[in-house]
Amino acid sequence: MTPYPAFITLLALILYFVLGINVGRARVKYKVMPPQMSGDPNFERVLRVQQNTLEQLVLFLPAFWLFCQYVSPVWGSVLGAVWIVGRILYAWGYYQASEKRIPGFGIAALATIALLLGALIGVMRVLFQQV
Repeated sequence: MTPYPAFITLLALILYFVLGINVGRARVKYKVMPPQMSGDPNFERVLRVQQNTLEQLVLFLPAFWLFCQYVSPVWGSVLGAVWIVGRILYAWGYYQASEKRIPGFGIAALATIALLLGALIGVMRVLFQQV
């Protein structure tokens, strides 16, 4: 297998790490100290970006690896890169205003759907070949 899926996985994890750092910086900037999870709306948007990305990683990573295994590691990596770009746009938009998150969310969601459906079709194809 090519190293592309591993590279995309690392980029996705680095993105999540950076988003976590942004939460820490926002805590200091907006004076929302742990264990508080709410306060200034600007802080809450930064926190929401990090939390939503974690929620999406749970779906993205298995779908991504299954697609790469059963369909194509190159095309899976392209879709994975699209997902990462979508998540960056999501974060950038959400940091400014909650309604600006929608384009990035849409891009990442479409990439996730493509990965899920592709993985499902790829796995089913192998299953039906074995019958």
